[in-house]
Amino acid sequence: MTQKQYGVLSLPVIVAALGYFVDIYDLLLFTIVKKESMLGVGATSATMLVDSTKVINWQMGGLLLGGIIWGILGDRKGRLSVLFGSIVLYSVANFFTGYVETVNEYAAARFAAGLGLAGELGAGITLVSELLPKNKRGVGTSLVAGIGLFGCVAAYFTFEVTQDWRLCYKIGGVLGVLLLFLRISVAESGMYKQVKETNVTRGNFFMFFNNGKRFRKYILAIMIGLPTWYVIGILVNQSDKFAFEMFGSKDLSSGRAIMFAYVAIAVGDILIGFVSQYFKSRKKALLLFYSMCILGLVLFFSSVNNSEARMYAICAFLGFSTGFWAIFVTMGAEQFGTNLRATAATTIPNMVRGALPLINLLFLDLFQKSWNWDIIQSGIVTGTLVMAITLIAFYFTEETFHKDLNYVETREPLP
Repeated sequence: MTQKQYGVLSLPVIVAALGYFVDIYDLLLFTIVKKESMLGVGATSATMLVDSTKVINWQMGGLLLGGIIWGILGDRKGRLSVLFGSIVLYSVANFFTGYVETVNEYAAARFAAGLGLAGELGAGITLVSELLPKNKRGVGTSLVAGIGLFGCVAAYFTFEVTQDWRLCYKIGGVLGVLLLFLRISVAESGMYKQVKETNVTRGNFFMFFNNGKRFRKYILAIMIGLPTWYVIGILVNQSDKFAFEMFGSKDLSSGRAIMFAYVAIAVGDILIGFVSQYFKSRKKALLLFYSMCILGLVLFFSSVNNSEARMYAICAFLGFSTGFWAIFVTMGAEQFGTNLRATAATTIPNMVRGALPLINLLFLDLFQKSWNWDIIQSGIVTGTLVMAITLIAFYFTEETFHKDLNYVETREPLP
């Protein structure tokens, strides 16, 4: 039987993009409403840093655990099962978040939301990669990520208009429920259906670690995505603190900087698919964006960055330069067989998200607290280390643009 051919604007691509839109809306909403929501659940100015860190750490913990769970289920039960199950979980969790009254309840709600949010992008990218022909899948997955990243913009303006953080979470829950109706008519991957009819092992997370070549590919796939969360989690998220140290600004809004950065990330994520198509290479497109990211880092820490307007502009440029999230996740999906593809595509981006606390250990705990460096020096050294690790990983990562995805992984032991 001939498998149906899908285009880059087909229903599966549109639905995956809208799913990621809601995912990003919910994922970054806490950053946007952090101050107001933490005060609303009993935090004070004295406890704000500790309490907000607790909430975000629980959310990131949910993402890490959820990435493994949904990835395994995506290969064992199907891509659509994950898309339905994850959205039900995070929709309910967002409704609950709108009613929390204490810091502990807030943390628990965000942990549950993190569990649900972890499954959205990986399953969507896997499904689109398998449904689209290989000469279109890069553009298709870029559209998924590019459109989806505008969810941050929607979250920012939803709060600006309503000024009610509880209502913002409830709106996120409603958006998730509406997506369920769109997904009813989306077809399962034909590649997955074929593999499901065989006796091949599916969704075995430990297969990433029992084979030297596969383990190497998995680790490299994680490392090439590290700059995204260094830029967003450190530089843009704390742009207000950098602005104060660099040019004495007390009015710069990190929430606005995040909004500008994510608009630019979304544009970059859409364009990189076409750039990859032009070069007929994932790696050449990625290297171009790495080069822009390095330039953005130089500008961020230079004397050019001496006003609020320039800080916002540089954050936007850095956002654009890290608009390779779609290609990064697509490359992760393309490097593994159909029986492990959803596990790879779902765990890899969440491992990168989970690397943020480790990057923070360097930036904050080691360089600033233990070595008494200032925020600027700590930021420069942390960024240099992150980019060095990323470029080394990039060098050893295989090209996947022309790769045929219709194959499976075998349970070969470590050599």
